[in-house]
Amino acid sequence: MAVRIGNKLISDGYSCFIIAEIGINHNGSLEITKRLIDAAVEAGADAVKFQKREVEVVYTIEELAQPRKVDPSIIKNAFDRMIIEGVQYKILPEESVNRLKENPENTTNSDLKYALEFNLKDYDTIDNYCHNKGIIWFASSWDGLSAHFVNGYNVPCHKIASPCLTHIDLLKRVRSNGKPVILSTGGSTIEQIEKAVEILGREDLIILHCIANYPCEDNEINIRIISVFRLIFPGIPIGYSGHEIGILPSVAAVAMGACLVERHITLDKNMPGSDHKASLEPQEFKQMVDEIRRFEKVRGDGIKHVLPSEITIMKKLRRRIDF
Repeated sequence: MAVRIGNKLISDGYSCFIIAEIGINHNGSLEITKRLIDAAVEAGADAVKFQKREVEVVYTIEELAQPRKVDPSIIKNAFDRMIIEGVQYKILPEESVNRLKENPENTTNSDLKYALEFNLKDYDTIDNYCHNKGIIWFASSWDGLSAHFVNGYNVPCHKIASPCLTHIDLLKRVRSNGKPVILSTGGSTIEQIEKAVEILGREDLIILHCIANYPCEDNEINIRIISVFRLIFPGIPIGYSGHEIGILPSVAAVAMGACLVERHITLDKNMPGSDHKASLEPQEFKQMVDEIRRFEKVRGDGIKHVLPSEITIMKKLRRRIDF
């Protein structure tokens, strides 16, 4: 059963749908975000994806209060977004602003989470930029409020991140928006995945094999699970969300039947942040897209043809025809 996202159909027999996961690799900067969108477009990605959280809903007060070293560039990006065109926007809590102005090195987990969280103004900019560049965007929402926020932009689909697979209320809220759902399954048992599918329903659903470790080792990837998912969930398109180093496993996933591939994209793997090391730089992402498209050509239709080029060769080389 094909699932439509934008103007693309996702199922066996269709071109692999490729997502450039920007996630939080923007480091809280809209300029970096635009450059990542440009890179995704240049590479031939079908969509870009972000992450959306209501920080105070997703994290406990204790978690947010934990001391954490935050790269100064990320804090600077947050302060830069506080005033745009003369209008002041709330990015960091007032307590954080006062503390960081006094000592910019006295950072907490809260500072990082808020600094990386785009607000309404930011997503207005993203929405307009993607529209002008001709690429669709959506996000993985980590809570119900974020799901409804993202849906306000009339996104073509919703993503459930692996840690949220067991969040029943979120699954129901996302499904209530009436859009296709992409479900990542990292760190989940078959029984948990089956329960999530039961809640979401099988219609307009795509399931992604995923390893939640960033970056994961080759011996952890177990790409054959894609074939297992195709047997367990017949009729549901199966894809792959990769966190490995390099591109081979992502291309191999398509060979195993993945209809969708999602990989993180970064401008530089050495940038500060938790996801950059497991991401692909622009030239790598383009190479992956090109190799997937090449594979789709060499895969063919499974029917044995005698090609015109072969007939010409055989006329020269085949001396006897006994049948």
